[in-house]
Amino acid sequence: MKNILILLISILSINCYSQITYNKGYFINNSDKKIDCEIKNIDWKNNPTEFEYRISEDKELKTASIASVKEFGIYKYSKYIRSNVDIDRSSNRIEELNTHRNPVFKNEELFLKVLVEGNANLYSYNNTDVVRYFYSKEGSDIEQLVYKRYKINQEKIAENVTFRQQLLNNLKCQHISSKDINKTNYGKNKLIKLFVKYNQCENSELIDFENIQKKDLFNLTFRPRINSTSFSVDNSRYNSTDSDFNTNINFGFGIEAEFIMPFNKNKWSVIIEPTYNKYKSKIELTTQRIQSVEAKYNSIELPIGIRHYFFINDDSKVFVNASTIFDISYNSNVDYEISTDLNIISTVNLAFGAGYKFKDKYSIEFRYHLNKDVLDNYTSWYSTFGKLSLVLGYSIF
Repeated sequence: MKNILILLISILSINCYSQITYNKGYFINNSDKKIDCEIKNIDWKNNPTEFEYRISEDKELKTASIASVKEFGIYKYSKYIRSNVDIDRSSNRIEELNTHRNPVFKNEELFLKVLVEGNANLYSYNNTDVVRYFYSKEGSDIEQLVYKRYKINQEKIAENVTFRQQLLNNLKCQHISSKDINKTNYGKNKLIKLFVKYNQCENSELIDFENIQKKDLFNLTFRPRINSTSFSVDNSRYNSTDSDFNTNINFGFGIEAEFIMPFNKNKWSVIIEPTYNKYKSKIELTTQRIQSVEAKYNSIELPIGIRHYFFINDDSKVFVNASTIFDISYNSNVDYEISTDLNIISTVNLAFGAGYKFKDKYSIEFRYHLNKDVLDNYTSWYSTFGKLSLVLGYSIF
């Protein structure tokens, strides 16, 4: 256990370089020159005003600002464009709402994040408490989709939902009804769905950047494993029946479903891994006479846990995970040749692992299972069942 904790602490202490990757991207400067580079991808929660880049791995890190860049992007991930737009920064906090229905616009130069690109484009701007969406259509100027909460009096709050009229006027399509637009709220997912639907209706070339990011949010992985298992049985009344089984090398097999969380640069995931395990060991025990003792433990485990990734480069990453393991045992017992047999019961315990993944396809993990008592239904018996696993992985989806 101590060695596992040291390993986990060491991995968590990896410096920030392993946390932030440099992805292949580009930017277009004020002279309309496109420059390919590697951009420091920090998965901006708030729209940036600058970014760091390098021309290649061995070149120095530079900073480009909104003053010198018209557009920049990370291939197959995200895109930002510079634009002078009228933006309303009215607060959405209840305690800060005013009584004015109409937005108060101010012209600003911003990097807008492109969400959908086609005949009709959708953009977003985030900055702390301000979330605004913008649109343009077939080369028109970019305009804010207007949504504003305001107070009618101290007890009543109303909404300015002009954005629905803007959508109704600009996204006219036989597959989009006024009912569809009236059901659309001022949120990213609903607006993306509507703009994608419009561009498909117009047979427009379409890029849905959010969908590009989400396409790898689920992994299904075959996970064979080699287990080093120890098992001992103790009786508080009769020491003569204590049994320490040999450390046993056995094999197991699991199928892991991994759900990547769509935030924090996909560093977190939830894992569920149904696993088949079989343990069998036999010893001879000397009491008043020599008797054989056989332990059989067959089980289906269901680990449910969380995983955190540390990115090394585009192809490699290490990870740590922690799981709660629900266990269903069957045909499992400790069979004494002379004494009464003991039935093994299902239990719940914890496991911790650390591993390496290559190209999101191949993986290897060392997993430590905390010791558990599988004879907890007996008052005078106690057992210690422990396991260390080497788990290999091959992702098929």
